[in-house]
Amino acid sequence: MAQDAGRPAPAPGVPDPGTPDTPAAGPGEGRSRRTVLVAIGALLLGMLLAALDQTIVSTALPTIVSDLGGLDHLSWVVTAYLLASTAATPLWGKLGDQYGRKRLFQAAIVIFLLGSALCGLAQDMGQLIAFRGLQGLGGGGLIVLSMAIVGDIVPPRERGRYQGLFGAVFSATSVLGPLLGGVFVDRLSWRWVFYINLPVGIVALLVIASVLHIPVSRTPHRIDYLGTFLIAAVAAALVLMASLGGVTYGWGSWQIVGLAVLGAVLLVAFVRVERRAAEPVLPLKLFRSRTFTLCAVIGFIVGFAMFGSMVYLPTFLQVVQGVSPTMSGVHMLPMVLGMLFTSTLSGHLVSRTGRYKVFPILGTAVTAVGLLLLHQLRESSGVVEMSAYFFVFGGGLGLVIQVLVLIVQNSVSYQDLGVVTSGATFFRSIGASFGVSVFGTIFVNNLRPHIADALAGRRLPPGITPEGLAADPRTIGRLPPGPRAGVLHAFAVSITDVFLYAVPVVLVAFVLAWYLREEPLRGSVTAPEGSEILASNPVERSSHDECVRALSLLGSREGRRQIYEDITQRAGLDLKPAASWMLLRIAHKGSVQPALLAERTPVPLRAITEAARQVEERGLGVRYGLGLTLTADGREAVARLYRAREASLAELLGDWWSPERPRDLIELVDELSQEMCGSDAEQPRAPRPPRDTGPAPHAP
Repeated sequence: MAQDAGRPAPAPGVPDPGTPDTPAAGPGEGRSRRTVLVAIGALLLGMLLAALDQTIVSTALPTIVSDLGGLDHLSWVVTAYLLASTAATPLWGKLGDQYGRKRLFQAAIVIFLLGSALCGLAQDMGQLIAFRGLQGLGGGGLIVLSMAIVGDIVPPRERGRYQGLFGAVFSATSVLGPLLGGVFVDRLSWRWVFYINLPVGIVALLVIASVLHIPVSRTPHRIDYLGTFLIAAVAAALVLMASLGGVTYGWGSWQIVGLAVLGAVLLVAFVRVERRAAEPVLPLKLFRSRTFTLCAVIGFIVGFAMFGSMVYLPTFLQVVQGVSPTMSGVHMLPMVLGMLFTSTLSGHLVSRTGRYKVFPILGTAVTAVGLLLLHQLRESSGVVEMSAYFFVFGGGLGLVIQVLVLIVQNSVSYQDLGVVTSGATFFRSIGASFGVSVFGTIFVNNLRPHIADALAGRRLPPGITPEGLAADPRTIGRLPPGPRAGVLHAFAVSITDVFLYAVPVVLVAFVLAWYLREEPLRGSVTAPEGSEILASNPVERSSHDECVRALSLLGSREGRRQIYEDITQRAGLDLKPAASWMLLRIAHKGSVQPALLAERTPVPLRAITEAARQVEERGLGVRYGLGLTLTADGREAVARLYRAREASLAELLGDWWSPERPRDLIELVDELSQEMCGSDAEQPRAPRPPRDTGPAPHAP
């Protein structure tokens, strides 16, 4: 009894609670909730900038090329951004680990804002393409570092909830981006598509500088600079070959052949470098896994079809259909909504059933059907018809894009979890670059002969030539009705033929999807959030970070009441969940006063009173003054509850929780178990009493 009179000793396996009412510090502790929320808001602004810039440009592109000229190189306005951000993403992640993420995040904002300002000032297509590359370098840092900083300021138990906000930003920008781009073009100028980033970015920069204070814990890396340069150079050479071939230079010209040879040589050099690199940007061992290789190819094709279509559909709507940039953004919504709807649905069904192979098969098939429907679009197509076609195409993409990341995560050991996630999304990003470029080449190669055929033998107004019409679609309005209809048809056929050429490519993915192995789904493998689905950048998270995200998300889905019901049953204790919660809280705080607990938590007083009475009646706690402290039996009950929570988390991890499990995984499970023990964020929620008189609700 002497020991019970003082501060109780911690139960075996339970952290020392320290002084009463002083929880142990952890990530995010020591900061006020308001400070954390303000910092998260600034990070969301940074993420918003990068996410918005992936979609806001699409509806402005027809106006941009009309103003600056160079329809031949329209695709590079998008491709330059995609390639730069894809190549920079792994570098930003490792440099942030090594030199501190706050400074790197501020640098990424500055680079992005500089690129945005220069894009707005661009006087020709060459300048715009170069400045878009600079913007992409900063955009890659904004995405990867904002997600990483969340891990620095938010404890693991809450990380999934906050990272879900970043996914929501991507989902929102995918809907609003095309619409906002159209509004700026109609109301202001296409240059405001880029200028709008400046005030938002400056606010984010100032808030980050004044509010964000994170410990500088430097993790040394042997950064694979050469590998990063080589993979970016390989992609650039091949994309240049695809975009210039048959447009600027003939396919047999020395320039195109030279680019093909250069790409092959650089690829060989990349493979040699990656074999020797200590931390390769793309570990070659991944390709020993058939599942990863198949998913990488399917992801490449999905990125190819998705981003290529999103760039050229607004051109069809504005040039052929004659809708305003704003309305072209509205017309694009069914495609984005279809993608979001089916990606959410497929993720939910996979989580419930544990079966996933059907979705890549079904998704690639529906995507191919969607492309065939898009090929049927003509200048006379109505809004309902177009919306239906867009929805089908987006729905097909959503069915497959969500599940690919989940499949590769389910197929590897814990040590490779982070690298397969980034590898799978990397190939989708490279596919996006190729898709935009190849679609552009097909479009331009088809457009010129179709316009020439449409205008053959016709008299044109002074100053209008077939070449001028191909370079500046705005001049179509100056044509007489007959030639104008012919040119519009030429644009319609040239754009919609692009979708037909993409069908065989998607059918390759359909065939490959049948060869995927369906393995039992680990409990900890969760559907990725929007930032992993919709981002053009590869995801860059370690195995530990990915596991934190999954377990945090699963913990929030369980519900606080369910957690306490589960661990009480697992521990073999005949207690109400609220009594278990109170025991853990006493262990965490040292002692608690039930009356104060009722004031400071949303749990009703009656539930707390009954829980306190049960704790005392079972001899698990004893009162000293107004407070309750644990007895020896209480400390043993707490240890059993703590071990039960560990066991429930380990069960979710499946075979990742093997005898050879790494230390950081053990520490993660231990940390999550500790945070559950009496944490304010893990209070069981009891239903509020009804307004009318009657019995109080049963205690949780």
